[in-house]
Amino acid sequence: MTVLRSDIPARLDRLPWSRWHWRVVIALGVAWVLDGLEVTLVGSIGAVLERPDTLGLTAGEIGLSGSIYVAGAVLGALLFGRLTDRLGRKKLFLVTLVVYTLGTLATAFSPDFAFFALCRFVTGLGIGGEYAAINSAIDELIPARVRGRVNLAINGSFWIGAALGAGLSLVLLDTRVIGPVWGWRVGFGLGAVLAVAILLVRRHVPESPRWLIAHGRADEANRIVDEIEAEVSAQHGPLPAPRSYVDYTAARRESPPMRQVARVLLQHYRQRSVVALALMIAQAFFYNAIFFTYALVLTRFYAVPEASVALYIFPFALGNVLGPLLLGPLFDSVGRRRMIALTYVLAGVGLAFTGWAFMQGWLDARSQALCWSAVFFLASAAASSAYLTVSEVFPLEMRAMAIAIFYAIGMGAGGFAAPVLFGLLIETGSRGAVMVGYCFAAVLVVVAGLLALRYAADAERKPLEEAAPPLASGHGGER
Repeated sequence: MTVLRSDIPARLDRLPWSRWHWRVVIALGVAWVLDGLEVTLVGSIGAVLERPDTLGLTAGEIGLSGSIYVAGAVLGALLFGRLTDRLGRKKLFLVTLVVYTLGTLATAFSPDFAFFALCRFVTGLGIGGEYAAINSAIDELIPARVRGRVNLAINGSFWIGAALGAGLSLVLLDTRVIGPVWGWRVGFGLGAVLAVAILLVRRHVPESPRWLIAHGRADEANRIVDEIEAEVSAQHGPLPAPRSYVDYTAARRESPPMRQVARVLLQHYRQRSVVALALMIAQAFFYNAIFFTYALVLTRFYAVPEASVALYIFPFALGNVLGPLLLGPLFDSVGRRRMIALTYVLAGVGLAFTGWAFMQGWLDARSQALCWSAVFFLASAAASSAYLTVSEVFPLEMRAMAIAIFYAIGMGAGGFAAPVLFGLLIETGSRGAVMVGYCFAAVLVVVAGLLALRYAADAERKPLEEAAPPLASGHGGER
């Protein structure tokens, strides 16, 4: 049996933080900004699309278009996740961005509901594929000692896009600027312009050397790492020698068959799969329960004018951005299990108390928004840690597919069920009924957090190959 011993993982992990790392983070991390922009922009212009001088959609069609977007994201994650493991990270994080760009640009030219819905589906395909391709690439390029904080910060940037989407809607729909008839179209067009700019930057991000070495392309992997080291050492001086090696005994060019992926998830890493599933479903339900009914609560229970709803997004987005940024370093120092459990449990307790105050009538629109901001300061870090978990605790050759599977299940369960359930609860007009929904979401995240405390992997500051040995090393996929 031929054994290939490589120090490439150690060479990447021992690099000091540099301008090269910043470029990678900016070029790849914008995927979440684009997702936040899309979701918030559509939510903010929903009422505008009902006007006869725009698309003349019904409320049901607007809701259906949201579900179609989620369906596209789920399918895109599964389709492009599989291709990411097979063809490489770079090919797919370029392809998925192109798909997103075409989808959102075409949305700007929608003449009717059918075309609009099709464009939302295509846009969702691209965004779903981005999650699988980008998370795997980032984890494989970022040093192990800071992988947690970087991953959390990038996932939290969704809310930068949310704030951008809310701001764009306020400006573009203003009759003194463009107005509702054309403003919504310009908003989607600007999203496509941003995507094209990022595509130009992303072209210079290299293929993952880890993926290359595991697929038998050692010379190409070494060349890329040599170039990275040359740039980093020019900024920081001589680099320390790598201290560890990974033995690859079965490097292959093909991705593992789905039966092997299933065997790894359901047998070899059954415990990790249960934790990942619980974290993803809980966070998806928790988030979608609040975010997709945010405007309804404000307008139905606090009589906030529809035109002012976007203003309440800003404090909510701020809490969601600051949570992963400020708490992220603790996931590397205090540890994954403790911090995942802490953020999940405290977010659940916070939502339960907020729901109680809401039911008792102790809050107004402003204090309700501030309470949500405080809860999601914790929940944003918790949700980001779910994506971190599924991206670092499974073998390299099936990493993107694992991300896609758990993302699809989480979005399928939380993304579809939560908005429908909470929409029905809000329709009752009963604060008590909405409180029941909040408590259900709170219980889900508390249980998931406790499960993580007991069974999650201690992956902090560990090389990916130690957290989950590659299948090609002979230790990752069979029992």
